[in-house]
This record gives sequence, structure tokens and C-alpha cells, in this order.
Amino acid sequence: MTAAVIVSAAYIAFQMMADVASLRIVMIAGFSIDAGTFVYPFTFTLRDLVHKTAGIKAARVLIVSAAVLNLLMAGLFWLTSILPPDLAVGPQAEFGLVLSPVWRIVFASIVAEVIAEMVDTEGYRLWVERVTRDYQWARVLVSNAFSIPLDSLLFSWLAFGGVLPNAVVWSIFVSNVIIKGLTTLVSLPGIYLVRENPQV
Repeated sequence: MTAAVIVSAAYIAFQMMADVASLRIVMIAGFSIDAGTFVYPFTFTLRDLVHKTAGIKAARVLIVSAAVLNLLMAGLFWLTSILPPDLAVGPQAEFGLVLSPVWRIVFASIVAEVIAEMVDTEGYRLWVERVTRDYQWARVLVSNAFSIPLDSLLFSWLAFGGVLPNAVVWSIFVSNVIIKGLTTLVSLPGIYLVRENPQV
């Protein structure tokens, strides 16, 4: 149970960090990349760890809870950015410039997260129930093979389609898939960090 709590907390934290970092688009190796991509892919394996220790119902609740918390975080940042500043401290305009939410990105992020993570969860469940409980690395690999392109496509086009040039949006999509795929390979051994609960 302790392991489930720890990985759940890490999942929520990584989701929130990714949503904040996604407000910045960086350029690496000729690809446009939203900076949230550097941390977000780890959430797929973290969610698999929750699934492994606490079951599919817990994983589904975790996904929805993360979406609600991300929405609350964006709402708090928005409220904080529009409240009048204490001018004795200074105008503090930097907060609004950096953290005031871009609601389109918030919406895109949450929609992509919920849909892709649910698809990933179902893929993981089907593998365990209908294929094998052995080869745990394969659960992660197969479920992520479906969810990563879906998540990247939804986020890229919902967040930036019609706002940025199509070539930039496709660049964000491709870079997302590449980075998330590589992160999956790096985080793959993580599935063995916790003991499987045979009752789930």
C-alpha cells in the first residue's frame, strides 16, 4: 500500500510539472518541443505501477483526480494573476507572464492526458488478463505503443492547431512521440520496482 501511495503522489506531481512546463516551446535538434514532454512520459509508467499495486479502479481514479487537480492548479494561477498586486512589493507582473494559464493548452493537456491514460490503462489490463502476467516489460511497451501517439496527436493539435503553423504543430507531434518513446524505454525497468498485488 505504501508503494501505491508513493507512486500515486509521483504521478500527480509529474502531471502538474508537465502542465506548467508545457507553456514553453523550446527548440532542440531542429524540433519544436513543448517542455512538458521532458517529464510527462514518466507518468505512463507511474500509472502502470499504480495499476500493478492497487488495481485498475485505482488507476482510473488517479487519472481523473490528476485532471481535476491540474484544472484547479490552472484556476489558482489564473486567479492569482488577476488579483491586484501589493504595490509596496512591486507590480509582480512576471507571475502573470509566466504562470497565467493559456486555457487552450490547459484544455488540450487535460483532454489528451485523460483519453491517452485511459487507453493505456485498458491496454495494460487487456495484456495482463488476456495475454500473460509474465513479461511485465511487455505490458508497458504494448500499452504505451497505443497511448503515446494518441496523446501526442491530441495535445499537439488541440493546443496549437490553427495557432501555430502546421509544420510547427507536426514538429511538436513528432518530437513528442520520439521523446515519449525513448522515455518509455528508459523507464521500462521501473515496472519491477514494486511487487505485484495478485488480488488486483
